[in-house]
Amino acid sequence: MRKKAVKKKSVSVKSKKNLNVEQALIDNFISLQKVMVNLSVKFGNLTTQISKLLDLFENSAKALTEKDFTLEKESKETKKISDKIDTMLEQNKIIARGLTLLHEPQTHERPPPLPKQASQSMPPRQSADTGEYQKSISSKYPKLPKP
Repeated sequence: MRKKAVKKKSVSVKSKKNLNVEQALIDNFISLQKVMVNLSVKFGNLTTQISKLLDLFENSAKALTEKDFTLEKESKETKKISDKIDTMLEQNKIIARGLTLLHEPQTHERPPPLPKQASQSMPPRQSADTGEYQKSISSKYPKLPKP
């Protein structure tokens, strides 16, 4: 009989362990259900927020399609700024041309300057036909003395 008694004791010890395991499983299952309920509530909130965001995008898209975008209706300030930028662009082009001419290697040889002595030593040319020309009126009258 001792064998039977030993068996009963082991069964009672196992049953206590089983009860503890079962209780832990039940507690875990309950906490899991709570987490699942919380998660489903958060998914519901997320769904409503996404639908609100989609409504906002739809409204903004409708407003943009109804709005008339024309480039011809420029404001006066925009036109003034555009004109000033255009003038600055032209000035920049002129300055850039000048700078490139300064830094460009001089491939064209300049003609040598005329010597000053040679140009001064030559007498002024006189035309051969001076008979056809008349003297000016001012040459008939004597010059007045300077005060």
